[in-house]
Amino acid sequence: MTILVTGGRGAIARAVTAGLVDAGQDVRVASREPSALPSAVAYDPADPSPALRGISQVFLYSDPSTAPAFVAAAEAAGVKQVVLLSSLSALGGPTDPHARTEQVIANASYATTRLQPGAFMSNAKYWAHQVRATGQIRLPYLDAEEAPIHEQDIADATIRVLLDGPGSIHDGRGYPMTGPESMTRRQQIKLITEVTGVPIEAVELTPDEARAEMPTRDEGQRETLLAYWASRVGTPAPIEPGVELLTTHTPRPFTTWLTDHPHLFT
Repeated sequence: MTILVTGGRGAIARAVTAGLVDAGQDVRVASREPSALPSAVAYDPADPSPALRGISQVFLYSDPSTAPAFVAAAEAAGVKQVVLLSSLSALGGPTDPHARTEQVIANASYATTRLQPGAFMSNAKYWAHQVRATGQIRLPYLDAEEAPIHEQDIADATIRVLLDGPGSIHDGRGYPMTGPESMTRRQQIKLITEVTGVPIEAVELTPDEARAEMPTRDEGQRETLLAYWASRVGTPAPIEPGVELLTTHTPRPFTTWLTDHPHLFT
């Protein structure tokens, strides 16, 4: 049985690949840019058939625009199990893009398991350039609360489901998952300074200032983010149990993520 890991250049995919190889599994890594990743095969989300030949299980990133093409190709290839990296936002209703992807991917004969993480600790990487350039982190809604999750915890959960294989208790299930505690982004910035020793000025932007400093091709996505952050101010994020249910260990704290990336802010 061969397992296909899509999005091979991403941190989660790399950790999933390493864990599966350590467990003795036959793994095929796929990427949209295979030339940048030794031994990877080309993966075209619009036509995934070539990458799926001979594949029994798949770790798949959520993409509503290409989900129908994946389902058709996976059915034709005889895939037996798909572990979909979705999002906690899928629980918000059927119009959410991740929820739409879940609906399409699950409408097939293979077994499907949906992993639904909340905010990633690795989002802090996007602050690093500001810190190195200006000594600041400039964000709107610094007191918005979230419970960010370590990418290794998502990978550990993925590995468990794939090793258990199709026909397990995971078939048809969704697993909401978060990190171990709710914290504001202001608190995250304070922890960065405490762990790394790098002094950082936290600058709270108004929504209009944030719009000016957040260039994006998708204004609707930007407004959705701003509205979400506004809604989280003063509201602790629920802690979801998916990591513990699938791995038997507690989620890693943000301080662990920071020590795992010691030079990011220096």
